[in-house]
Amino acid sequence: MTVTPDRPSSADSAAPAAESPATESIIERFISANRVYAETFKDGGMDARPVQKVAVVACMDARLDLFAALGLELGDAHIIRNAGGVVTDDTIRSLTISQRALGTRSIALIHHTGCGLLGLTEDFRHELEREVGQRPQWAVESFLDLDDDVRQSMQRVRTSPFLLHADDVRGFVFDVHTGLLREVR
Repeated sequence: MTVTPDRPSSADSAAPAAESPATESIIERFISANRVYAETFKDGGMDARPVQKVAVVACMDARLDLFAALGLELGDAHIIRNAGGVVTDDTIRSLTISQRALGTRSIALIHHTGCGLLGLTEDFRHELEREVGQRPQWAVESFLDLDDDVRQSMQRVRTSPFLLHADDVRGFVFDVHTGLLREVR
């Protein structure tokens, strides 16, 4: 079940990472960082409707900084992330709310090189079932070919009866080594 990353982990790098006290969890660090953030936070009066009227569906991979990579600012877009950036029923649910209730019209789908779902199989679910004694109700949605899966995701969006706007749907593969997007047609 282990997925091997295609880059060294921070533990493997030459520069040592900043150590925090062993008793402080990452969630505790989030809370501390939030207190610092809140000290200078200014409510910009933003609406929940994205300024650019776009929703982006992308992988949850921590290497993807979508705001920087796409030139987005806070409030510009809805960002929907999941394992693989695949279009699932829940993704359609989020896109439907994004369009029908919050005014988005365009959809960008972004997969990426070195994805952990590449080559993973449904055996993952079977292993989980054996381990925990319960079959997951969800599909892994793994794939062998990035471009084919982007095309499949675009097709799922374009054929959904729930979405109002399926004319501006585009798919991309983000290269985690160069930072460049490559459009998939």
